[in-house]
Amino acid sequence: MSHQSTEPPGIPSGPRILLISPRGPLYRHRTGIWKKSLRYAPLTLTTLASLVPPELGATVEIVDEGISDITPDTKADLVGISAITGTAPRSYELAAEFRRRGLPVVLGGVHPTLLPDEAARHADSVVTGYAEESWPELLRDFVKGRMKARYDQSPALTLSGLPFPRRELLSRKHFTVFHTIETTRGCIHHCEFCVVPTAWGKPLHKPVAEVVADIRQMGAKKLLFLDLNLISSFDYARELFTALIPLKVRWGGLSTTLIASDESLLDLAARSGCRGLLLGFESLRGDSLKETGKPFNLRREYREVVRKIHDRGIAIQGCFAFGFDHDDSGVFAETAEFAIEAGIDLPRFAVLTPFPATPLFRRLDGEGRILTTDWTLYDGQHVVFEPARMSVSELQLGIERAWKTAYSYRGVARRLLSSRVQLPLSFAANLGYRFYAHNLSRFYTCREALV
Repeated sequence: MSHQSTEPPGIPSGPRILLISPRGPLYRHRTGIWKKSLRYAPLTLTTLASLVPPELGATVEIVDEGISDITPDTKADLVGISAITGTAPRSYELAAEFRRRGLPVVLGGVHPTLLPDEAARHADSVVTGYAEESWPELLRDFVKGRMKARYDQSPALTLSGLPFPRRELLSRKHFTVFHTIETTRGCIHHCEFCVVPTAWGKPLHKPVAEVVADIRQMGAKKLLFLDLNLISSFDYARELFTALIPLKVRWGGLSTTLIASDESLLDLAARSGCRGLLLGFESLRGDSLKETGKPFNLRREYREVVRKIHDRGIAIQGCFAFGFDHDDSGVFAETAEFAIEAGIDLPRFAVLTPFPATPLFRRLDGEGRILTTDWTLYDGQHVVFEPARMSVSELQLGIERAWKTAYSYRGVARRLLSSRVQLPLSFAANLGYRFYAHNLSRFYTCREALV
């Protein structure tokens, strides 16, 4: 297993902590659809490593199963596993194996936050919500022999005064984008399908000065912001973008279409080095947009949004979802053709997914339309509920057609010739996504044996 661990010099040996990000269908060591191509360095495990209290003298090892394998002789005194819904079963299987060996296991992440009672059946302790305060508390309790069964996010949590993520614990050779950063948590919108309002509540912001300090100490010139919505506060976004200008960085991040409604903010984003934005368009249809909980999208003319952003040299990764109650079998071709005609640099398509505990899940479950709670299928590409105006197979096959249409050679050529933004980089990224588009069934239906 390729891994790195650290023990602070001059401090007596403390507990050995193993932090794991379980594998999913896309990111698997050796067999995943993405190897290094288009991968960015995640922050979850490196952030958890940074929060380990120094006085514990702990040795920290992190394993991302997208990069390396867990070996049978892995040594640890405490195992922490961060689970999303799609990797929850794998997380539980790993937890069972470690507990069989007599090792205590902590489960955290979005899935245990959404379903803490389920997670508790597979772990010695569960951490819900953001772990900046609860994780250090758990570790101090652990070394004293009094670890509790559950630790919840503090309602008074702030993101100021925190240590920088321990990025040195990851090897940059595995990632196309190594310098990743986060400035905000949460989102102001309450989309029916989104886990964010259910799991984490109100938005939090890091002090801009601390964000700048992190960028400087990284020596980063290319950045990816992992914020779920970088413009959840326009005032904060203005302060951040202004502070980025003297750093002369190039960056990408996630936003909503609202950024095109404020041209001064969009201008500032471009001046600060923005070269790419991921936008949630969600749907072309008004009735479906009303379902999303994004009423502001109804007021946006998407082609105008694309034009304004492209005019400033910013590429667009546009996200669309299929399976809303007002969607029918014509929505796939309609959406794929729009992505081509509008010149969206990197379109992405997903099946509407009712993640557990969200308003969407509760509604569909109440209507008797949830088909399975096999969490491995909750990955945005499998149909796990009964659609209203088409069959399950029509929805499943329709999304594959949309991918293949948008990433046909004709589709790629038409989109990039329309966009003409960062053509060399966009062309390379499109080749990667073309491979993905034509291998969906191969990778999303793969089931692997446990180590």
